[in-house]
This record gives sequence, C-alpha cells and structure tokens, in this order.
Amino acid sequence: MTPLWQSVFVFVLAASAVWWAGTRLPAYVVALSDKTGIGQGIAGMLVLGGITSLPELATGTTAAAIGVPLLSLDDILGSASLNLLLLALADMAMGSKPLTSVVARPVTLIQGVLSMTLFAFVGAAIGIGGGDWGGPASAWSFAIFACVVVALLISDRAERRPMWQVVNPPDLEVTEEARQRSIPTGRLALALTGFSTVILVGGVTLANAGETIAIETGLSTGVVGLLIIAVATSLPEASAILGAMPHRRYELAIGEIFGSNMFNLAIILAIDLVAPGPSVIEQAGGFEIAATMLALLLTGLFVIGLIERRDRTVLRMGEDSIAAIIVYFAGVTLLLSLAP
Repeated sequence: MTPLWQSVFVFVLAASAVWWAGTRLPAYVVALSDKTGIGQGIAGMLVLGGITSLPELATGTTAAAIGVPLLSLDDILGSASLNLLLLALADMAMGSKPLTSVVARPVTLIQGVLSMTLFAFVGAAIGIGGGDWGGPASAWSFAIFACVVVALLISDRAERRPMWQVVNPPDLEVTEEARQRSIPTGRLALALTGFSTVILVGGVTLANAGETIAIETGLSTGVVGLLIIAVATSLPEASAILGAMPHRRYELAIGEIFGSNMFNLAIILAIDLVAPGPSVIEQAGGFEIAATMLALLLTGLFVIGLIERRDRTVLRMGEDSIAAIIVYFAGVTLLLSLAP
C-alpha cells in the first residue's frame, strides 16, 4: 500500500503540471480559432472542452475496467457540477461585470440549453433503467452518445448560421480581446499536442492519487467519485478558464465548460463498453439521479443569466453566480446524505 504522504505529494505534483498546461492552453486554442475561422464558443466547446475531458475519459475507462463503473459515473456527474461552479469563480476573477452579461452570442446560449437537455436525458435513463438489448453496451449508453453528437452538430450549425443578434451588445472596452501574435502552424500543432499530453497524463495521475487517498481514508465510492476524483479531473477546466479570463476570452471560457460537460456525458458509452457485468446505467440509482439534476439546475442558472444579461454584481459576482454557489453547496450536502 502506497503511504498517504506519498499519494498527497504525487497529487500536488500532478495538479501543478495540469495547472501549468491548462493556463497556457486557451491562447493556442484562440490561435487555432483565428486560423480556422471557427468561433471562440465552438473552439472552446470542441477543442478546449475535448482536451480538458481527457482525464475523465482515461480515469473513467480505467475504473470501469477494474470493476467499479459507478465510480466513473459519479466522477463524470460530480465533475459536471464542479465545472459549472468554476464559472462563478471566473465571474469573481472578472469582477467589473457579471460574466454572463458580456457574452451575447446565440451559440453560447444554445450550448447551455443543449447541456440541460442532455442532463435531463441521462437522469431519465437512470430513472427508467433497463436498456439491455444484448449488445456490447446498454441501449441507453448508445442513445446518450448519439444525443451528444447531435448536440455538437446543432452547436456548430448555430455558430455558422446565427439565428438572432443582440440589440444591446456589451461594451467594447469590456469585451475587446487582448491582441496576440500570430502563431506558426507547426508550433501551434506542437503546443496543442504537448499541452494535451500533459493534461492527460497529469489528469490520470491526479485521479489515481485521489482514489488512493480516498481508499486510505475510508470514504465511500459515491463521495470519492463526486468530490475527490471530480475535483482532480476538473483541474484542467479550472486552469483553462482562469487562463482565458485575463485575455477576455469569455465565450471561450463558457463554451469550454458547456462543451466539457457534453463530452463527459459521451464517456458513459466508453464506460459501458469497458466495464464487465450490467451496464452502468442499470447500476446507477437515486444518488446519480440527484447528481444529474444538480448539474442540470446549475446549468439552468447560467442560461438564465445569459438570457437576462444583468450587469449588477454582488461580491464581485453576478446574481446567477451567487445562486450557483448556494445551490452547489446545498446540492453537495444533500448528495453526501444520500451517498451509499
């Protein structure tokens, strides 16, 4: 058995590496957006969200392969809620105005609504149960994966063909992005690959060290997945968001969170394909439904903020961020009481 102090040391070391890579990644994703012509909302969702979801994919499939698929599912659902809490922290880092008041593109709002729909679908799948059709994975898992793909396609279409325009756009002084030098294509590809590798390896190391710490402290699987592993695998999102804020990449930050949560739900299929025995959807219960509803509710709060676009701040945050913080900790308290 690995000594506790050694696991803590590895955890901190991996966290430092992930933080370093995550804070530098947004600048290169923006450069990719400039070169390809895709919007920052889509770049955040597809590229940044996909990269920062790599630790959840590696951790989820590893845990499923050793026979604890519920730990993987709880990690995904806990990470989703924690990712949304990070938007409140990004709001605090911005300070001058609420984050949702300076993002006024339809694609970001559509991403949020699609995320809510996906969380509702996952919660319904767990509640209904079943789905065993004799295939390599549950029918529910395939359906969730298909819905994620459709959601990504809808988001991409909304970016290319916006359906409406805001009548009172945000102040240019607030939203004008910091200029950056053009990055050569070769260097851009090398940087994205390198940072992705650091985040993947560091994220998996974080999750494994966190799992060891949890086992040695005697915590339950639900608590381990919802809190410790989720915190570990959410560090890439945290560092990426805070790395985007100084450069005013607000759409990138919100798109990264919504996109990361979508990608994380698609991992349910990978968990099912790897895990032996019944599907993870069949094994899930009330705890996982409650965790799914918490993520849905938090997403809804920020969607409301994107619609209203109020410019009032409380404690350097928008009212939606204040509500999200209260709901998150109230929800976690409830989940801890339900933890198996």
